[in-house]
Amino acid sequence: MDTSVNTPAAASQRRGRGGRERILAAAARLFATQGIGATGMEQVAEEAPVSKRTLYAHFRTKNDLVIAHLRGLALSGATLEGVLTRDDIPPRERIRRLFDQPAADATPVRGCPFIDAAAEFPDPESAVHSYAREQKLRMVHLIVAVLTELGCREPLPLAEQLATLADGAASRAMVLDEADYGRHARAAAEILLDHALPEETGKA
Repeated sequence: MDTSVNTPAAASQRRGRGGRERILAAAARLFATQGIGATGMEQVAEEAPVSKRTLYAHFRTKNDLVIAHLRGLALSGATLEGVLTRDDIPPRERIRRLFDQPAADATPVRGCPFIDAAAEFPDPESAVHSYAREQKLRMVHLIVAVLTELGCREPLPLAEQLATLADGAASRAMVLDEADYGRHARAAAEILLDHALPEETGKA
């Protein structure tokens, strides 16, 4: 039974262009409010709105849809690590911003979408879990690049420590629904940076 919306306006939308974008936008809203696991493909089709045939033409499986959603987040720069690639911000400030308070309209406080996805797809061999792991490894590589720019002699261990602090703070902020929780991890990060960076760049 096709449960997609059948109003004239909805039918017009389904026939129009932009179906893929509408599907991804609908999936993003549903994943954010009720979680990936609780969101069914039929519900995404209704929310978009598109027919189930259109939905499956763009995304053959739910895994395909979830990975496309996560890839879009990564490319948007809106995730936790997005700030690390910004050339308009001094390098140490890029590290500091890993611990920034979420946007004021982020209610409830959300954690890292890649960690959330890995938790909902716990099999390490699954495509979604593998993509989430890839993004968390990328985060470490981005931090290494920033630390190298700051003159850190052994950037990899420090990058792992900073990534652990940032991910842990994001997860605890979500669990506690405390947007400013990152301040605790940021204080620890400042100590690590002061200890590891040359004096002339450490405070930059």
